[in-house]
Amino acid sequence: QVHLVESGGGLVQPGGSLTLSCAASGSIFGLDTMGWYRQLPGKERELVTSVTNGGNANYGDSVKGRFTISRDNAKNTVYLQMNNLKREDTAVYYCYAIKFLATYWGKGTLVTVSS
Repeated sequence: QVHLVESGGGLVQPGGSLTLSCAASGSIFGLDTMGWYRQLPGKERELVTSVTNGGNANYGDSVKGRFTISRDNAKNTVYLQMNNLKREDTAVYYCYAIKFLATYWGKGTLVTVSS
């Protein structure tokens, strides 16, 4: 079993920045891709970004150029640096990790972009 714990959510003004963290623990041997999804109010969960254990990253079109994912394999942690935040980025952000075809999820952290 893999346990994922997100942190770093909160309230930020439009144009501001925020960094999310996701720490993995438990049976972490074999962890492959990690990343973030988000769920906006009234909408389905959407992929924000992902990174393989080799460091290859992908981004959703709506966050390209503004969000950056990074990964510290020694700490089993991924980070999401979010810059130039917009009101439409308001969502619950969920960390996920893939291990041997199984997907694990964190409980989510709320990011609210508002003035």
